[in-house]
Amino acid sequence: MKIAVLPGDGIGPEVTAQAVRVVRAVLGNRAFEMEEAPIGAAGVEAAGVPLPGPTRELAHKADAILFGSVGGPLDELADRSKRPGTALLTLRRELQLFANFRPAVLYPELIGASSLRPEIVKGLDLLVLRELNGDLYFGEPRGIHTDEKGERYGINTMRYSESEIARIAHVGFQTARKRRGKLCSVDKANVLETMHLWRDVVTGIGREYPDVELSHLFIDAAAMMLMRRPTSFDVIVTGNVFGDILSDAAAMLTGSIGMLPSASLGSSSKGLYEPVHGSAPDIAGQDIANPLAAILSAAMMLRYSFDLPEEAGRIEQAVRRVLAEGYRTADIDEPGARRVGTEAMADAVVAAIAH
Repeated sequence: MKIAVLPGDGIGPEVTAQAVRVVRAVLGNRAFEMEEAPIGAAGVEAAGVPLPGPTRELAHKADAILFGSVGGPLDELADRSKRPGTALLTLRRELQLFANFRPAVLYPELIGASSLRPEIVKGLDLLVLRELNGDLYFGEPRGIHTDEKGERYGINTMRYSESEIARIAHVGFQTARKRRGKLCSVDKANVLETMHLWRDVVTGIGREYPDVELSHLFIDAAAMMLMRRPTSFDVIVTGNVFGDILSDAAAMLTGSIGMLPSASLGSSSKGLYEPVHGSAPDIAGQDIANPLAAILSAAMMLRYSFDLPEEAGRIEQAVRRVLAEGYRTADIDEPGARRVGTEAMADAVVAAIAH
């Protein structure tokens, strides 16, 4: 097992270090190799580009990638090639990691931390499946241009091919089949031709899965329903942009974005695993970031890339145990809880694994 560890920027190195500790604790004497490399702003600092050559080579050779976060002051540079986020987009595209799994599960102990009333979010367990390789983030033409009158205008192209939609749709139906058998496809087919094609293809694929209940929602209606009746969802499949937005909204239903892991997968077992939260530079280096999303991402790595469901389950049960015992980082703190920092939270998880 060869794992590329790419901590990145901001709180990325802090939470990734704790995830690595947990992986080592649960794997014990199993043969595995971890190698670390810079990416994002750390890559720019080390080699002048967000995705240095050795980092790219390591990512291609590894069986799985444990990723922290990228971003910071360089995010809005005019030169897009120097923006930290381009490194992650490049890896997703080069490695053909087109399916992004973002589970949103509300732990009973955190029901008071959710942004919504307990009776609305109780029992929340949904999955946002986000297509990663198409849409506005990659469509061409794009850029900022100037017309003949000297006025600037921006272009981004929403683009999906039939085959791109079909492959994420198949993953969506297969995933729903293993859960509660409900798939909601989110689009904007009433306005956008690209999304009209999306709905048409998903509907056609759905005929191959008669055991899965398929529904469709426009993105605005889906956002409203996510706030109104979030427990009505099982699996949501949607495009790159809409998935980016909906998954962050779903994060707040669970109490904190610091609780959400993710897995980016392709057609093989190779995947990239990262917490949904960003680099949060304002709290970096203060030992207050929540490491649980990174730790749960590591559990997803063991399950999906290395077929180690027992070890993944031990990590997930350890997280449940420390929450039940009252351990809380700042983002999920509540009266009477055992307030701890980043490292101490991971200490508690490692101790729970040992027992």
